Amino acid sequence: MNDDFLHRHIGPDERETREMLETLGVSSLDELTEQIVPENIRLPEPIALDAPVSEAQALAEIKAIARRNKIYKSYIGMGYHPTHVPEVIRRNVLENPGWYTAYTPYQPEIAQGRLEAILNFQQMTIDLTGLPLAGASLLDEATAAAEAMAMAKRVAKSKSHVFFVDHNVFPQTLSVLQTRAEGLGIEIMVGPAAEAVDHDVFGVLLQYPDSLGEVHDYTDLCQAVHDKKGVVAVATDLMALMLLKAPGHWGADIVFGSAQRFGVPMAYGGPHAAFFATKDNFKRAMPGRIIGVSKDAQGRPALRMAMQTREQHIRREKATSNICTSQVLLANMAAFYAIYHGPERLRAIALRIHRLTQLLAEALRNRNIKVVNQSFFDTLTFTVAPETRDAILQRALEHKINLRIDPAGTLGLSLNETTTLDDIAQLYSVITGDSQAIDWKGNDEQLARDGTLGFSDKMLRTDPVLTHPVFNSYHSETEMMRYLRTLEGRDLALNQSMIPLGSCTMKLNAAAEMAPITWPEFSELHPFVPRDQAAGYEQLIDDLEKWLKAITGYDVICMQPNSGAQGEYAGLMTIRRYLDAKGESHRNVCLIPASAHGTNPASAALAGMRVVVVGCDKDGNIDLEDLKQKLAEVADQLACIMVTYPSTHGVYEETIREVCDLVHAHGGQVYMDGANMNAQVGVTAPAFIGSDVSHLNLHKTFAIPHGGGGPGMGPIGVREHLAPYLPNHAVVPLRGRKITDGAVSAAPFGSAGILPISWMYLRMTGARGQRLATQYALLNANYLATRLAEHYDILYVGRNGRVAHECIIDLRPIKAATGITEVDIAKRLMDYGFHAPTMSFPVPGTFMIEPTESESKAE
Repeated sequence: MNDDFLHRHIGPDERETREMLETLGVSSLDELTEQIVPENIRLPEPIALDAPVSEAQALAEIKAIARRNKIYKSYIGMGYHPTHVPEVIRRNVLENPGWYTAYTPYQPEIAQGRLEAILNFQQMTIDLTGLPLAGASLLDEATAAAEAMAMAKRVAKSKSHVFFVDHNVFPQTLSVLQTRAEGLGIEIMVGPAAEAVDHDVFGVLLQYPDSLGEVHDYTDLCQAVHDKKGVVAVATDLMALMLLKAPGHWGADIVFGSAQRFGVPMAYGGPHAAFFATKDNFKRAMPGRIIGVSKDAQGRPALRMAMQTREQHIRREKATSNICTSQVLLANMAAFYAIYHGPERLRAIALRIHRLTQLLAEALRNRNIKVVNQSFFDTLTFTVAPETRDAILQRALEHKINLRIDPAGTLGLSLNETTTLDDIAQLYSVITGDSQAIDWKGNDEQLARDGTLGFSDKMLRTDPVLTHPVFNSYHSETEMMRYLRTLEGRDLALNQSMIPLGSCTMKLNAAAEMAPITWPEFSELHPFVPRDQAAGYEQLIDDLEKWLKAITGYDVICMQPNSGAQGEYAGLMTIRRYLDAKGESHRNVCLIPASAHGTNPASAALAGMRVVVVGCDKDGNIDLEDLKQKLAEVADQLACIMVTYPSTHGVYEETIREVCDLVHAHGGQVYMDGANMNAQVGVTAPAFIGSDVSHLNLHKTFAIPHGGGGPGMGPIGVREHLAPYLPNHAVVPLRGRKITDGAVSAAPFGSAGILPISWMYLRMTGARGQRLATQYALLNANYLATRLAEHYDILYVGRNGRVAHECIIDLRPIKAATGITEVDIAKRLMDYGFHAPTMSFPVPGTFMIEPTESESKAE
């Protein structure tokens, strides 16, 4: 019974398996594996995973782990807030495979529902930030800040290399900025915002409201920065912007932040969508994607991805960003939250949060508690004597309350949508020590009354927002449910059809794997709670790290990167820091095969490396002679090579060990892109092959769904010599890391809230199941390639004429003979309800097809 899940995860049954093996002329999966995988890289023994358990057993085990997390009332703030997730959105979006199993909307004809949802997110962002152009979401607030800094450098007319950061931005944001600045050659200067104009800077970053809760009027500062040809970027809060004047209206050039508190659980740090807006004249420098309104062939309105300024597939190392996965599922949730509540209700929620904060601030001041900030929206910072501070913290823990503890010794709190009058009575009692707290019940009227505000009247928002009909039409649950179902029906996801996208691994995301992510024990934890409150997450992450080490052969796993591209970047920064520590900072060349994913050269450029392209031979393999020539040319400048295995062409290259040995012999490191790990697990391993670092796409190989374009998780594995140089975290220091090595993501463990999915997948499959998953991916791909070879040329094959887990079919002869293009064929497939394969990557005029292990022979 313990392998019941395996039979549900793997598509072909025993009869289908026999039929497909017969078609391929082999007797068993092991024989097929031996025909495909080079002997010198095959694992000599099974990977060391725990024996698999049934769905029921795995759910019982993870429930026990979840119970180890302690759910206290967290008023820590710092960009993360408790929120009420509307149940109509939780049930119909977050828990609905029609929304969470779709892929990035590269094929707009079968993604119109999702594209409308993202367009709503963009419109919401435009309205609240006061800027005319918004993107389709970024990874988190801190990485959005890093994107804003890089963008400011590109668009500013100032020749300075200095970026000024207000000292009251969130510490995790500053840490990510400092990491990104390392690779980009930017100098970070930190100080009070007013001092920015005293220096020659190309850009300034402000927090509004800032980390202490203060609401500043930065109008004059913006003008002064503009006068010096600089750019102003502002990190802000969507809920606050329901009351506060929009940054775009007082001079900001770029505005970004986290949309988490618009109905997305904290989930111990993510996944959450970042919003990003800017001026129209900066649009071609903007990171990520922009959804635009176009017209279809009949002249009707149609949505598409109008701009992807990174253009990785074309610009490679000259791309403006390495962003690939964004946070579409969470951006959609935030937009639906705004639609469900509408502008009036949202303003009422924001005003209630602010009024509660006013009541508490007034009461504390009446008890001579020194509230530091003169103005506020929802956050208060206060100073007390050290002994009083300790007593407050002790009382807080006794009442299961988390307050913000600042390095300077001050204490802080941020109120939120879930806060009640009883909660502020409890907070008053905890802070003052007065058990005879004020009776707050009589203040209900004050909450609804328009009186004085906790900030200057001139910072009050007076312009209407969210005026589009979509934000004013679906406020009953019936209307909302039907709107969500209408949009879902305009999309194609795994709940309807196979998505045969090469290089993307669209496998089953089982219901049992998904179930735990909405449990409150996982979804309601603030990422900066004391470690003892997150013991369940710690056990879950420890288990995953142990299992992933067994699978990859690496010595240490870092869970922080929250996308595959972030994993690439984190791995390259780890290599860079390792070389710097060895006194080899001059090594800055990254070799990349011509066939590589576009994120590879873009990530290398972000890490401050110079890309040198290595050619491929006629069979699609790395050209060894060209590699040797390039190695001789770069010699002492070599930092690393980035290789994908199996190759981007879908073949196990026979010379991969030789490639690793050659690079090591020249003093370089080997980075192995984890995009094709679904063809490695259980049969070979990156470290066994000879690589030093890899990222792992948990949203591909390890069953996390793609969410219509995100979320993702891209943890990295490294050999022991690189481990000390992995990312750390400014708020939650990580074990075994150097204090000086900054973060690559806002939260210490990235999008920790989706890690239960991969935990369940590995727990229910075990070593045997993981090897079988890989072998069935090989079986399905080779069966498909063999059948298609009767009609099309299979562009690249490896040993014994086999492909790996995906194949490339050449459509160029059809185009030459008939004029029918790969685009025509893709659109015709969509006409019949099929999701077209990956088109024209990595070779123009082709389809790349990856069936995964989850699809049956019939499919």
